[in-house]
Amino acid sequence: MSLKLVDWLIVFVAFSFMVYCVVFSKKFMKSVADFLAAGRTAGRYIISVAMGMAVLGAISVVGEFQVFYKSGFCMKWWELSMAMSILIVTVSGWIVYRFRQTRALTLAQFFEMRYSRNFRVFSGILAWFSGIINFGIFPAVGSRFFIYYTGLPTSFPVFGVEVSTYVVMMIFLLCIALFFVFSGGQIAVIVADFIQGVFTNAVFVILILYFFFTIDWSQIFEALLSAQQNPQASLINPFKTSQVDDFNFWYFFIGLVGFVYNFMSWQGAQAYNSSAKSAHEAKMAQVLGNWRNYPRNLFLVFVPVVAITVMNHSDFLPIAEKVNFILDSVDSAEIQTQLRVPLVLRFLLPTGLVGAFAAVMLSAFISTHDTYLHSWGSILIQDVILPFRKKPFSAEQHMKILRLSIIGVAVFIFLFSLFFRQSQNIYLFFAVTGAIFVGGAGSVIIGGLYWKRGTTAAAWSALCTGSAIAILGTVLTSIFEDFPINGQWFWLLSIIGASLIYVIVSLLDRKNDIDMDKLLHRGKYAIEGEMKVINSVPAKGWKVLGMGKEFTKGDKFIYIVSYVWIFGWTLVFIIGTIYGLSRDVPDSRWLSYWKYYVIIYALVSAVVVVWFTIGGMVDMKSMFKQLTVMKRDVADDGFVVKTEKKE
Repeated sequence: MSLKLVDWLIVFVAFSFMVYCVVFSKKFMKSVADFLAAGRTAGRYIISVAMGMAVLGAISVVGEFQVFYKSGFCMKWWELSMAMSILIVTVSGWIVYRFRQTRALTLAQFFEMRYSRNFRVFSGILAWFSGIINFGIFPAVGSRFFIYYTGLPTSFPVFGVEVSTYVVMMIFLLCIALFFVFSGGQIAVIVADFIQGVFTNAVFVILILYFFFTIDWSQIFEALLSAQQNPQASLINPFKTSQVDDFNFWYFFIGLVGFVYNFMSWQGAQAYNSSAKSAHEAKMAQVLGNWRNYPRNLFLVFVPVVAITVMNHSDFLPIAEKVNFILDSVDSAEIQTQLRVPLVLRFLLPTGLVGAFAAVMLSAFISTHDTYLHSWGSILIQDVILPFRKKPFSAEQHMKILRLSIIGVAVFIFLFSLFFRQSQNIYLFFAVTGAIFVGGAGSVIIGGLYWKRGTTAAAWSALCTGSAIAILGTVLTSIFEDFPINGQWFWLLSIIGASLIYVIVSLLDRKNDIDMDKLLHRGKYAIEGEMKVINSVPAKGWKVLGMGKEFTKGDKFIYIVSYVWIFGWTLVFIIGTIYGLSRDVPDSRWLSYWKYYVIIYALVSAVVVVWFTIGGMVDMKSMFKQLTVMKRDVADDGFVVKTEKKE
């Protein structure tokens, strides 16, 4: 095995602390709303860090390694073009603010409140089916990582019978995730994911600094040029990337369109959408998410670049030979691409840091699996089974059936990972399977929250259209390995088709009797304590920048710093693009730019780790205090007594 005693000790200590925090949080869960949404008591920092960790996952780390091993630094340039759009979406509170105002515990519960009970059931089934298929490969990818990264044998004898390490590893890891979920529902999930997020971001910064000072930039430059197989598939110059397979400019452009359209559509971490103590805190958590991601984003691009250097520079030939020797024993080309960067880290990192990264990946595996198990298990009960009942479950029955559903999801993804042979890149698989639901869901959510003329018929039509296009894409890309349209493009087609159908059917139908104030608990329907007004009439200048009457001086400072930071990088992108299009910029100059890019983001990442750790600890203390004294409403369980419309 490649891990030494010190490495295993680091993994054990990190894991033990997570377990302690989860066990400690168990006593605070006292109701269904606590299990599903942490009693709606979470503050901005703990939500931001925990949710960031929940959507990262071991599989996402491996997936990002795949993307940037193919594209190098270049796609980070094109991401700058989208930074301002992403900031505008988050500072405006797009989707998340209004959804939190509805007080729905799940997205499909909102669909019942806005459209109809039948539509809630249909969308719940579609979201659940899309989710568990998408979730199906998570245990496989994570388990393979741990086996190959730690150097475990692929099998071992038990009473004379050879047992697959792969199978045992999946069972072991899934049992850990189940323990976390069962201990305290969403309260335990938030606490565990926050602790894991703080640890992970700190290790990311340490590893970035280690590689920056141990890998010479001349080695990086020579290796990136050597790895470049096509003049138009550059790993350094973003203006020479037209021949980069799959992960080119269009991949990220479609991603931006999908980010706006599908904001909050994907329900893998759906409980976080309902867990904030107020709509304003939910909005601020999204804004802070722009900063939270910097350590992760820098790590996930810089480490693949380091791996490219190791695999293509003569100075690292002994390590490259070890990696290739192991990869040659793997019969799947797709799985080889998943293992390449982790294997480089296994042989490149020193003792201690090998264990630290293993602990990070264990945290990432647990954080995503406990969150996703909680989400898909809850959605099946809340949005498929509960609406069929004439009266709600008792609290005890409700908790029991939620846990049984979560176990069922765990069994399914274990079997799916065991028998499914993955032939498509992780992120392309995500795109096409996720689009089964999100392809049509975006238009239904946006129309339901922002357009009172959106109708139930339009919602049905849009969701069916988006789903049909996505399912067609899944079938075609599975049957034809070299199909000319990949999962990302099918995602875009499903978005366009569903949006057009929603608008057209709504305009033709014109059946609408929705009271938006009642739906969003505004005006005479406002709930006491849900909104803390700081300035009843905010200045127009602040309002233009998205800062309303709930904003404190600290909130305004966060917004201003965010605007200045993103605007500065947008200016760099505009000037750099004009300069790059007007003349041929040498690769050496581009590499200098990337070097300073890494330095700046590494420094900012270090500040973010300290800032968010302090803020999150304050939020955690406040959350526990509120959960200790708050009165629970037993009727707050997701059961909608009366809908606005019936079919």
